[in-house]
Amino acid sequence: MDPRIPSGRRSRVPAGAARCYPRRPVLSKPQPKANPYDQAHDEPPMAHLKPVPDPAPEPSSKAGGKPSIAELERYATVLRIHCVRMVAVAKAGHLDSSLSAADIVAALYYRALRHDPSNPKWRERDRFVLSKGHGAPIQYAALAEHGYFPVNDLMGLRQIGSHLQGHPDMNRTPGIEVSTGSLGQGLSMSVGICLALRLDGLSDTAHTFCVMSDGDLQEGESWEGAATAAHFKINNITAILDYNHLQTDGTTEEVMDVGDARAKFEAFGWDAVEIDGHDMDAIVEALERSRTLDKPAAIIAQTKKGRGISFMEGRFGFHGKAPSQEQAEEAMTELEATLEQQTKTVEKS
Repeated sequence: MDPRIPSGRRSRVPAGAARCYPRRPVLSKPQPKANPYDQAHDEPPMAHLKPVPDPAPEPSSKAGGKPSIAELERYATVLRIHCVRMVAVAKAGHLDSSLSAADIVAALYYRALRHDPSNPKWRERDRFVLSKGHGAPIQYAALAEHGYFPVNDLMGLRQIGSHLQGHPDMNRTPGIEVSTGSLGQGLSMSVGICLALRLDGLSDTAHTFCVMSDGDLQEGESWEGAATAAHFKINNITAILDYNHLQTDGTTEEVMDVGDARAKFEAFGWDAVEIDGHDMDAIVEALERSRTLDKPAAIIAQTKKGRGISFMEGRFGFHGKAPSQEQAEEAMTELEATLEQQTKTVEKS
């Protein structure tokens, strides 16, 4: 034995015996795997649900080449339908949390964000960070509708071999800027992205939007990010709070009240406005205004979990639970009726 090693620390493994060490994970580039639903005989559950209608008509020229408010409302419904289908098939996921953010995400991807699906790494693109990573289905729906990957991939949510994990993964899914899921980290990462853009000389062209949950505001790191953004005078960041007031164990006010979020952001040196998070006109106005400010911008969007589905909207008990087959069918019926009415409205405009 090595005399330099104290006797108390010498190995007690008999000479010549095999040593067992904890296996370390081997990091390697994930290999593409066959879609688990490619085989005709392996039809996924809920396959009887109707496919999502095509999102045409095209954006109206009345809005300067951008989608009108009516069209954005229609797109939000298309995204909600995708979310119901993929979570019902996966039998896991956060449906109500995705639905509360649908109007915000639709306004971002169809109107506010500067992005190029054919070139996801375009240097001058706007960055989008979903801090509430459990709401991944709504972002996946928007990415698929814009062509970042095939819409059919949505049915692989949370399946082995699929690139659509339960929370966003920047290493596997095109269009994802950062991997999220641990609440409280998204705003700080967004601030870091903005500082990097400044170093690259892109802070005047590329804006960073971060969608947060009320649960994010219960984490101290969020407020460290808020303080840092104000300290470094970052003016190309917008934090959107999806303030739906419900969590796994009850209301936000019961679990850990975050108080007046608008006043808190203002106290940290941010410009802050409070809006109805399901009023598309107000969402678009707040997002476009945030680009014009000389300080960090916060949008406190008052929302309802499960928005768009009557039996789920604003109700406790659906967080992290997939709908049953009966609930999924009821939700699809309601959303398809909404979509039909919105399509008529768009066609008349």
